[in-house]
Parts: sequence; structure tokens; C-alpha cells
Amino acid sequence: MAKKTDTRSPAHAADTHDLIRVVGARENNLKDVSIEIPKRRLTVFTGVSGSGKSSLVFDTIAAESRRLINETYSTFIQGFMPTQARPDVDVLDGLTTAIIVDQERMGADPRSTVGTATDANAMLRILFSRLGTPHIGSPQAFSFNVASISGAGAVTVEKGGQKVRERRSFSITGGMCPRCEGRGSVNDIDLTQIYDDSKSLNEGALTVPGYSMEGWYGRIFSGSGFFDMDKPIRKFTKRELDALLYKEPTKIKVEGINLTYEGVIPKMRKSMLSKDVDALQPHIRAFVERAVTFQTCPDCDGTRLSAEARSSKIGEINIADACAMQISDLAEWVGGLREPSVQPLLDALRHTLDSFVEIGLGYLSLNRPAGTLSGGEAQRVKMIRHLGSSLTDVTYVFDEPTAGLHPHDIQRMNDLLLRLRDKGNTVLVVEHKPETIAIGDHVVDLGPGAGAAGGSICFEGAVDKLRTSGTITGRHFDDRAALKSEVRTPVGAWKIRHAETNNLRDVSVDVPLGVLCVVTGVAGSGKSSLIHGSIPGSDGVVAVDQTPIRGSRRSNPATYTGLLEPIRKAFAKANGVKPALFSSNSEGACPNCNGAGVVYSDLGIMAGVSTTCEVCEGKRFMAEVLEYTLGGKDISEVLAMPVTEAEEFFGSGDAKTPAAHAILRRLADVGLGYLTIGQPLTTLSGGERQRLKLATHMADKGGVYVLDEPTTGLHLADVEQLLGLLDKLVDSGKSVIVIEHHQAVMAHADWIIDLGPGAGHDGGTIVFEGTPADLVADRSTLTGQHLAEYVGA
Repeated sequence: MAKKTDTRSPAHAADTHDLIRVVGARENNLKDVSIEIPKRRLTVFTGVSGSGKSSLVFDTIAAESRRLINETYSTFIQGFMPTQARPDVDVLDGLTTAIIVDQERMGADPRSTVGTATDANAMLRILFSRLGTPHIGSPQAFSFNVASISGAGAVTVEKGGQKVRERRSFSITGGMCPRCEGRGSVNDIDLTQIYDDSKSLNEGALTVPGYSMEGWYGRIFSGSGFFDMDKPIRKFTKRELDALLYKEPTKIKVEGINLTYEGVIPKMRKSMLSKDVDALQPHIRAFVERAVTFQTCPDCDGTRLSAEARSSKIGEINIADACAMQISDLAEWVGGLREPSVQPLLDALRHTLDSFVEIGLGYLSLNRPAGTLSGGEAQRVKMIRHLGSSLTDVTYVFDEPTAGLHPHDIQRMNDLLLRLRDKGNTVLVVEHKPETIAIGDHVVDLGPGAGAAGGSICFEGAVDKLRTSGTITGRHFDDRAALKSEVRTPVGAWKIRHAETNNLRDVSVDVPLGVLCVVTGVAGSGKSSLIHGSIPGSDGVVAVDQTPIRGSRRSNPATYTGLLEPIRKAFAKANGVKPALFSSNSEGACPNCNGAGVVYSDLGIMAGVSTTCEVCEGKRFMAEVLEYTLGGKDISEVLAMPVTEAEEFFGSGDAKTPAAHAILRRLADVGLGYLTIGQPLTTLSGGERQRLKLATHMADKGGVYVLDEPTTGLHLADVEQLLGLLDKLVDSGKSVIVIEHHQAVMAHADWIIDLGPGAGHDGGTIVFEGTPADLVADRSTLTGQHLAEYVGA
């Protein structure tokens, strides 16, 4: 057998393409960035929140790769795909296929579960349709998204040149529970919250958000003729009340226009109750929580499946039991099945389930609603389909893969990233945690500041050189928060007794009030179940969770925080006109671009083109509105101000507006002083959005703040500022409860509650409660060991 000699042949021309070249990137706040990124290596992008990391990695490199791949499809197929504009960059060279694994929360559709999102459910359904006894039908007979239907009737078919009528019947066996329609819960609507029966419709009896009698609803209701608009609802006849609340969609004619009238409750069910409650706008969510009670469906006991689907079993297990199992247990059960006729299916299902365990999500179950996963969990679920992939020379792009991970789990994530790289892939990671930055072959540090003060490359090279580079990341890389010499004394306690939500095992604990209390433990140990499941969302409790801010390109920090309201009133008062003129979404909007500042041209399958509006020059307002000033500035100049400048502007002088000043001060307190108040929310990074939400909630009149991983998306330097903010809240008399994995926050705590010892059914108990110093001295838990290592004890 011929042996391979060690003489190296001259380099092949194809081997010279080992760099991704970016020249002149200007997306968002990037300032003509040019950089060369090595292929088949792990490159980590660092920098303060808002410095331009995502703009370079996601909006430039990954976006162009996606766009070029889409262009390989026929124009017919492209017509069905989202169109993407070319990023604002001069040259992008050496790109490979990009697979983006971001932190976008999974769809909040109530029908979406971990199983449906990862194809594990699809494989389980085929398995039960082949091996389940009794046999009840095809895989869709086990799907809670398919309803059972049947029908019969006459059809006309042509036979031998003659039309013949034949009777045909059909039936589809689905697995959907008919009572709850595959949702697992049924809702009951409190009619007293929908209308005030002492008023008539014209007097505003309906209290459902959006049902104003001044708009379309008023015209439809008054034109329907089903009831008297001026009669109090309590005097309605049974027929009138039924028409108002329950009438099925009915065609009516109002002022010569064909419209559809539908009762309030079926309309509400379609527009509000068919969506996940957490995905609704805040005012609609508040109404739904007030007016609707959700309870487990009594027919299917929350499994979403029909009795037939639950009757078919493999051994003693039906598909509902399989989906309710912890995934690590389900993987064992599947591994124990021996059936040659479905062996390829069993192998594929076992591989998917083992990937869950390997990635640290073995504690989940397949019936867990996808909308309830944290950002970090959702990201790892998306990673599962790539773990066993045979593809190489792919660019994997990760957005903070360690978000939501305990220090113990970060090592496992690092191993996965290195495994992907070692298969010959390019791995690009946007990250803040030193443990992950340390494994990078190449580090790119963006900055020096955030927003307009960022967007430049401050450093690129090896990790060791980053430490001595003098950049913000380099200076803070080896920062270690010290344990407090003395801790605050609690002023009371929130008593939690016999908590059993999700995996909690009869947990009773006193959460101290008046101090900074940190709840920690490995991912899946039961932290969120304990705090969110046991501390009621009552008055006095302000919960800032990880649900993303929803906002269009018309939304900005000024509209989101309520800052625009006092500003508009101040402008209106100073100029003697109405406030609506100073809204780009209302009467003051430029008529050419409707207040968007840009004009969009739809080019069909090609990416749409947006050009700055020629009439208002991107200012979004009518020319006559810009003639009105406050303190020498017009409304467009005020919206272009950074928060720090606006805080000064509204704090004194002619423009003094205490209500606006208070909101701006809160934005500066959470470290968003560099944001311009009119910047679209769609351009904010994840860390910026979470701090914007925190700033908004700081105005709530609450005594207890519950924060869910507030360090997500924060640079090491920003964590210091966050700790200062938490101290400020506690010193002002508030109680702060933080669910957190960051060792700096643990070290800074007055009291720690540690859950574990493991995840899923291996967790759910309190393994330690006491001060951080006691936890470090004790070292009996995983958290204690990592915290001791962190503070150098």
C-alpha cells in the first residue's frame, strides 16, 4: 500500500481564501470599519453594549451571506422570501454560508411547544402511529394542531363523456382536544369587566381596549340595528344582549358600505385570546388578565390531545406521557425501544433528544410552551439542529451563547463552540463573559463607547494581548468584584410556603426584604419558578423580565418611556397650539412620508429601497410644525438630542419640564445617556432594550423589584454601573430580588438563595441560603465553588 510522503505540494490557489474581508462597513453606528477575520477559527467580538458588535456581525457579515444565498434561488421562490437589502459596506469578500443562532425569543404562539419547534414531536407522532396499540390512524391522529373532521355529500364526476353525480364521504382523524382546541387551557370571560351595564353604548359602556364608539366600531354598532345605542345595557332584552356579545359574523350594510358585524366575545377570542398573553401590548394584556381566567382543560387535563390520541400506547406510555417526561428520561425510554421496522426513526429521535441533554437542556419537557423559554434557552434549542450536522466550512454566528447560563454550564457551552470550530467551521461569537472570550483564537474589540461614541475597531488580536491593550474590555477583563465586608439587615421577609410550581419540591423559604437578595442556581434548577411562580404580580411588585420590547421603526425611547407626552405638552403650551401637532404619528406628520422620515419603494422580489423624504429631509414633521420652538429648539432637534443633553435641556431654563426631566434622569441612571431620544427601537441592542425597560419600570410605585438576569447583554464595565443602580434602589427603601448567574452580582448581594443541586427533577430544592461570604466559606454547592474561585478565596 503506497504511503503518503511528507513533502508538501505547492499551495493550491483555493487554499489562499482563508479570510473574511470587510472594507468600509457603515451599518447603524459603524464608522467605515475595515477588518480581516480568519476562517475556520473562533473569533469573539467584544465591546460595551451598543458599541456596534451586532451591527458588524449580524447586520453586515451574516446579512450579506443570507442575501447572497437567497439570490441563488429562482425569482419565483424569492418572491415568497423576505427581501433583504445589501448592507451599507464597500467590500465583503470570502463569505461562507452563515447560520445565525440568535437570542430572539421563540414564537409566542400558544400552540408552539419545545417539541413542535425542534421536530421531536413530529418523530414521536410517526413512532406512535407505527407502534402504538390500539392503532388509531396516521401521525396526524396524534397532533394537537389537527382537528378531527368528517363530511359527506354529492360530487359530480365525468365518466364516459357523461356527468354522473356520486355520493362521497371523507373523514380526517386529528389529535386535537375538541374542548380546548389543542391549547391545553380553557378561558372564562368575566362579563362585568367587558361592559358597564349602567351606561349605554354611546356613553362608552364597553371597556374592551380599542372599542371606541368614535371610530369604525361605533359606525358598525350603530348601523347594525341590532340594539338601541342610547339604552343602558342592563335594559337590553335577551336578544339584544346576545347580539351584542355572541352574534356570529353577519353581513350588514352601513352608509352604503358592505361590512361584517360580529359579537364582542367571538371578536375578542380571535384578536386577543388566540395570542399568547405575554405577546400582547401592555394595556391589552392588563385587560385580558383582569377580564379572563385561564384554567386547565378538564377534558384533556392540559395535554391538548383527544381521548383517542391518549388511548394508543407503546408499553404503558401514551404520547401525552412521553411529551410530559423530562427529556433526559424520554431519551432513556426511546433508547430502550427495540423495533427493527422503525430503527432509523428511533436513531434520529434518540440523536435529537441526546442533543438536548448534551447542550444542557435535558431538564425541559417536549410539552413546554416555546414562549416560556428564556432567551438563553431558546438560543440553545435552536443550536440543537446544528450539533450533528455534517456540513463544514460554514460560518456559525452566535449572539451571547452563555446568556442565562450558570458558570458551571458555561464550560459545556465553550466545548460545543470549540467542537463546531474543529469540524472546519468559522465561528463568530458576540460575547461579554471573560470565560468565553478566553477561548477565542482571535478577539475583535469594538468601541470605544456606545452609540455615536462607538463603531470603531479598538483592538484585534490574541486574548493575551487584549489584557494589555488599554481598551475598556482589556482594562475590565480581569475585574473581580470583592465580597462585601458588611451586609444590610433585612426589614422583613416574603414568606414562600410549599411551592411546587414546575420542578419545585415543596419549597418553603423566607425571601428577605429591604436588601439586595440574589437567587441563583444552575439553568433549570427552579429559580424563575420559585420567584415568578410564588411572588404575586400584585400592587407593590415590579417585575422586569426578559420578554423583548416590541416596537416598530416608529417607536423610540421617547414614545416607549412616555417621555414624548410631557415634551409635546410643553411645546403646545409654549406655542399656544395643540399637542397632536408635535407627534410624527398624528397631525404633525409630514404628509409626503407620513411621519416616517423616509419613503419606501417596494420593488417586488428585489429589496425595497428607502430614500430620505425630500419634503421634510428626514425630520418627519411638517415645515409649519418646525417653526414652533421650545427653549430655542424645534421638536425634530429635541428628538435628535442624546439623553444626557436632553436631561440638561429640560432641567432648567425656558424648556424646564420636571416630568420629562425625571424620565431622562432614569434613562441616564441605567447607563443609556448616549442614546438619542428619537432613535428607532429596532436599532437598539438586546442589552439596551432591557435597560430601557428597567428605566421605565423604575417609575412604578413599587416596593419590591424582581429583576430576571439584568446583566444579560451588559459589558463588564456596564455591570459596575448596574450594581450601583441596584444599591441606589435598595438604599432608597426598595427591596430588590435578582435572579442572576453573574458572579459580580452574587458577590455584591446581601443575601443569596441557591437552588439545585442540578436541573429539572435533579433540582427544585434550596441547597443554600445565607450571605455570599458564608456561601464561599461553605463551598458545598456548585455556585459556592465557582464564586470562591471568582473572588480568589
